[in-house]
Amino acid sequence: MQDVHKGNCLCGAVRFKARGQLRELIYCHCSQCRKQTGLYYAATNVEDDGLDVEGMENVTWYRASDSAARGFCRTCGSALFWKADGLGYTSIMAGAFEKPTDLKSGYHIFCEDQGDFYEINDDLPKFAAGRV
Repeated sequence: MQDVHKGNCLCGAVRFKARGQLRELIYCHCSQCRKQTGLYYAATNVEDDGLDVEGMENVTWYRASDSAARGFCRTCGSALFWKADGLGYTSIMAGAFEKPTDLKSGYHIFCEDQGDFYEINDDLPKFAAGRV
């Protein structure tokens, strides 16, 4: 039987089910993630064919760069998804999942760009930019 992980935005206008194994959490400290959320992203991902979204008409996609888009609820503003062009998976923000999530921490990326108002004090691997 395949794992099913459920989640939604703050107002419930967008609900999703992620089927299958989820990747370990990546904590992204880039300026775009910080500006969208106020801190940093904690995200996992799921293969596109394992993601079912109800209320997709309530998702607005913002092209924050030439290579990816950020999906958020147009009603409440909840950050939900990150999608790189040409890849077969979608990143999902960890905070959007219902408990229990069973999500595990993985590593930090774009640490050179982290905000000057917090510290990264765990023992997870840290990468100056993206992980290659």
